[in-house]
Amino acid sequence: MRKRSSGLAARGGRVWTDLLLRVVVPLVVIAGLLLGYRFLWVGPRDRLVVYCTHDSIYSKQVLEEFEERSGIATSMVFDTEATKSLGLVERLIREKNAPRCDVFWNNELLGTMDLAERGMLLGYKGSGFARIPDAFKDPEGLWVGFAARMRVIIVNIAKMQPTEGAMSAALDGDLSRAAIAKPLYGTTLTHYAVLWDHWGAERLKSWHRDIRRRGIRELTGNATVKNLVAEGVCDFGFTDTDDYFDARDEGKPVTMFPVRLDDGRVISIPNSVCILKGSRRVEAAKKLVDYLLSEEVELVLADSKARQIPLGQVAGARLNADVRELKNWAEQGYPLPRLGKARTDCLVWLKSEYLK
Repeated sequence: MRKRSSGLAARGGRVWTDLLLRVVVPLVVIAGLLLGYRFLWVGPRDRLVVYCTHDSIYSKQVLEEFEERSGIATSMVFDTEATKSLGLVERLIREKNAPRCDVFWNNELLGTMDLAERGMLLGYKGSGFARIPDAFKDPEGLWVGFAARMRVIIVNIAKMQPTEGAMSAALDGDLSRAAIAKPLYGTTLTHYAVLWDHWGAERLKSWHRDIRRRGIRELTGNATVKNLVAEGVCDFGFTDTDDYFDARDEGKPVTMFPVRLDDGRVISIPNSVCILKGSRRVEAAKKLVDYLLSEEVELVLADSKARQIPLGQVAGARLNADVRELKNWAEQGYPLPRLGKARTDCLVWLKSEYLK
């Protein structure tokens, strides 16, 4: 009987061991992974969750400074180089019915406008709202712009004369040595939306067909445009100020001209910040919005390698020479709050052109 009891006990032990390995241990592992995911990507319920598409090399230090000063713990989610700002905008749309994000810091504007049109944003007019000009904010406080880039033409001065006259002649001639990013995404889409709003649909479509007929190179992004001009493969191209400064800082033979509309205005494309409806920490979110829209933060971003342009009033003496010139141009910026419909209509047309 002892042997039989021992055998039963051994078999019982094996059953329990098998049950642990097949059922209990996997459940524990899954629970751990879920808790880890929640902590890393969503954050504990007492943290302010910030989604951010601005380059983390610049934005992370700003958010960490806010965290240290305010005592408000934040959980930061950044996009990737591959998805750009579009990835987090799409993620926010997917999470609309169960929002995880409190504050969205976007490195452009049109995606933020899309969220506003979907009724996903909470209006807020705090101290930061007041210092930003009307041309760069939603009148109801659904979003506010700050620290802008500008659309420019980057020119290789080893390939063409860096004069307004030479630039004008080049734009009217053969464009086989000129480049632009495809306008389905990013700041080139904003560029097209401004032209759609300012010129009207038919004139933009005509201009688009004309520059393609004259051989302009359509590339995957602004950085590629910058690289080809910097290396002399192209003579000039449409890009943003931050890309231009990348090339200049690398010692490339480049200069730039602002993209001007026929009324003299320029295209300034700000970062934007907004609070998501359903935020669990609205008061903390408001404090972060005010901080991002402060003179101090705009000056920090102006001093970065990207030389982002303050949109609110700042002490001029504290701006470096590059940004001081850009700020003078940016004050002639095209008003952005009305671009929502232009962006929607223009994008429908662009998809019919490129995604056939």
